[in-house]
Amino acid sequence: MDSEVGPLRAVLLHRPGNELKRLTPRNNDKLLFDSIPWVSRAQQEHDAFADVLRGRGVEVLLLADVLRTALEDQRAHAAGVHAAVDDRRLGNDLADSLRSHLTSVDAPALAEVLMAGMTFEELPSAEGASLVRMMHNPRDFAVDPLPNLLFTRDSSAWIGDRVAISSLTMPARRRETALLDLIYAYHPRFRHAARAYGAHSAPIEGGDVMLLAPGVVAIGVGERTTPAGAESLARSVFADGLAHTVVAVPIEQSRATMHLDTVCTMVDVDAVVMYPLARDSLTAFTIKPTGDGGVKVAGPTPFLEAAAEAMEIDRLRVIDTGLDPVTAEREQWDDGNNTLALAPGVVVGYERNAETNERLAAAGIEVLPITGSELGSGRGGPRCLSCPVRRDPR
Repeated sequence: MDSEVGPLRAVLLHRPGNELKRLTPRNNDKLLFDSIPWVSRAQQEHDAFADVLRGRGVEVLLLADVLRTALEDQRAHAAGVHAAVDDRRLGNDLADSLRSHLTSVDAPALAEVLMAGMTFEELPSAEGASLVRMMHNPRDFAVDPLPNLLFTRDSSAWIGDRVAISSLTMPARRRETALLDLIYAYHPRFRHAARAYGAHSAPIEGGDVMLLAPGVVAIGVGERTTPAGAESLARSVFADGLAHTVVAVPIEQSRATMHLDTVCTMVDVDAVVMYPLARDSLTAFTIKPTGDGGVKVAGPTPFLEAAAEAMEIDRLRVIDTGLDPVTAEREQWDDGNNTLALAPGVVVGYERNAETNERLAAAGIEVLPITGSELGSGRGGPRCLSCPVRRDPR
């Protein structure tokens, strides 16, 4: 996969499940959600999103299905048990009891615990006293749920024929990488996929990784991806021959702009949809290999100039998310910039971003609108909700 806009052939999604039912006003901030989603409606919206993709010839892989299949491998099952049980949280005796229980369950049951978590009252009964169990509220989590699995873009990203397993920054999301690690290691479809990056490397998230053109990768650096992560990934893709230029883009460290794809996304081979306030302020450092294993860094220069030069085009067309500052800010918050390209000039976007969608249509971009009132409660649009695993050349 060498671009953001080549015809999409296969994508990894996660249909909302019981992990979202674990969200309460008491824990939603810690679990990175701005509100408590209506789960059945979120599932309906997600099903409609998946149907739009299937209707355009895209193979939809659901994360829960591929996880269950991967866990049929005993090595994956053991890795899943290891990922679920935290001795430091539970203490040795309770951890051993839970480990023994999970080792005995089948793949679907283990997958459910890995995704939806487990409370202390759901732990298997154990003999003897446990201070850990007694001092926790029965509804406290012994195994945390992973409601952000919904946003499959962040936990892994494909660059060329290799997959980068993200090193997720926020504590609420770190265990997601263990699930993606075992999926890519043990699912028959991905077993032979080479790695472009590992989960134990410096922090980087897939929402900050953008394939601007063949050989050109943009990496956002902000709340979730560190400069060390961007440089590490750059060195990795250079060493693997996956890119000749990496453009590192500093972004504001805030909830509204947590990833590069909340500021802009590719909608055509030479066009982006972009938050207007970022158009002139966004800068970039250009990283290139030196040929002897090192890198050279230039900049900063304006992002649009650096990107166009790396892509070897005269300029990158920019479609703003509304010229009115208030509308632009509202639609950026509602993921107006966060589109998923199905082919050059064809994107999926949230229907509520009416002005952004109108501007895209006026620029010749076909917009396939989807409802996202509940899907977006964790701050993510169609790009965040999807991890492309196969695209045709653009």
